[in-house]
Amino acid sequence: MRTRGEDVMLPGKDRAARRVLLVCMAAGATTLLDQAVLNIAVPGMRESLGAGAADVQWIVAGYSLTFGLALVPGGSLGDLHGRKRFFLAGMAVFLLAGVTAATGGGPGTLIAARLVQGVAAGLVNSQVIGTLQDVFQGQDRGRALGCYAVTAGVASALGPPLGGALVAGLGPATGWRYCLLLSTPCALVTLALAAHWLPPPRRTARDSRLDVLGLTLICAGTLALMVPFIRTPDSGGAALGWAALVAALATGFTAQQRLRIRRGRRPLLHPALTSSRPYVLGTAVAMAQFGSSLSSYLVLTVFLQDGLGLSALVTAAVALPSAIAMGVSSGLAWRLVGRIGPRTVTVGLALGICAALAGAAVALRAPVAALPLAFAATQALGGVAGGLTVSPNQTQVLQHAPPEAAGVGGGLLQMAQRIAAAVCLSAVSAVYLHIAPTSPRTAYALASCVCAGLLAVALTLSLLRGPAPQRTAATPRPADPLAPLGPGPDPSRREG
Repeated sequence: MRTRGEDVMLPGKDRAARRVLLVCMAAGATTLLDQAVLNIAVPGMRESLGAGAADVQWIVAGYSLTFGLALVPGGSLGDLHGRKRFFLAGMAVFLLAGVTAATGGGPGTLIAARLVQGVAAGLVNSQVIGTLQDVFQGQDRGRALGCYAVTAGVASALGPPLGGALVAGLGPATGWRYCLLLSTPCALVTLALAAHWLPPPRRTARDSRLDVLGLTLICAGTLALMVPFIRTPDSGGAALGWAALVAALATGFTAQQRLRIRRGRRPLLHPALTSSRPYVLGTAVAMAQFGSSLSSYLVLTVFLQDGLGLSALVTAAVALPSAIAMGVSSGLAWRLVGRIGPRTVTVGLALGICAALAGAAVALRAPVAALPLAFAATQALGGVAGGLTVSPNQTQVLQHAPPEAAGVGGGLLQMAQRIAAAVCLSAVSAVYLHIAPTSPRTAYALASCVCAGLLAVALTLSLLRGPAPQRTAATPRPADPLAPLGPGPDPSRREG
């Protein structure tokens, strides 16, 4: 039974936890909206700056490159030294780099600013996942992670409509700059709230020695894996050399981690992460789904504007149903999770495949006048699929990360997604751009089929996770992120 004192303290704890969740949701929305909103402005930006194909690839995919590189080091630093200072530093750099990118006068300035902004976004998001795992426990943790995933997913889906409205209202030559500035007020608000509401820095890892060699090897391996996919098409002759370098770095990293374990030191990758089948398979599912989603958005916006000559406003209207459908389905997904468990993700992926194939059929068969409405319908179906997939899958994956590796576990998941984003954005857009000059409709249909293939891989991996466990009287129901959040540990409490 609670005492009177406990009843008095409970609301304070509850409010503090909710404030932490609000800051984390704002950070996820700010950093993911920034990338999604730029996709629709690519044609205007390319023309305004006189940017070449390689420049556009670096501007779009380079953000994902450095985002991915920063996640695991950021998570590890947060685990070792506390998360708040890294969150604040990352958000401040993100803000300044965004303003620099928006006001830049040439492709080189924009590329450099986007690379720096990606590093800052990776540092921020690696602290977000760890913070949620620190503050919330049990079903409250599941709800918090679910809310974060829903917010990030909806922000990504809202990016194209918002970007289209800015480009349509301000013109292509100026609109793309305001697309980059859209995250500035969001970052300012997030920074102010984080300074007041995030818990004081505290360590969650027992070993304070940072695995510098492990960090170096994993960053070098990630860079070697991603760079060939965002280089110009005529510079791919060294592909075998890059592949050999990736294999060598992966082998060296594996051996180094095993040596640290034998010597009794804390490895960069906690053994509980690499040995967990749900964590590994769920991360692979997230990679394929995330890469397919971002690629399909980019190719659709380029096809509608460059291929069909539609305005940015029409393109934004076509993309809007996806954001609405994803928001609604994300809120309802956890009721389905309560009935069929992990199979919810499988259902979402199957619907995503149907949406991608339907988009390909529309591109090939529908008359030009009917294309916007038909694509809006396929986008709505894709939004439903994303809502059923993103949040449940991410929550399931991160539930298998131990508290002392919460930041690294979340960083690895997002790093894997960013690797997939950089690879898929370059590969799928290359498929489209190779055929688009002669047949834009065929090019879009083929790119959509590639996205459907990625989702099919994710579907197969989801099935390998096995059937949902049978719920017994002792097994709690899955946490609904929209249910009221209970109090976790007091976020204001300083430890370690």
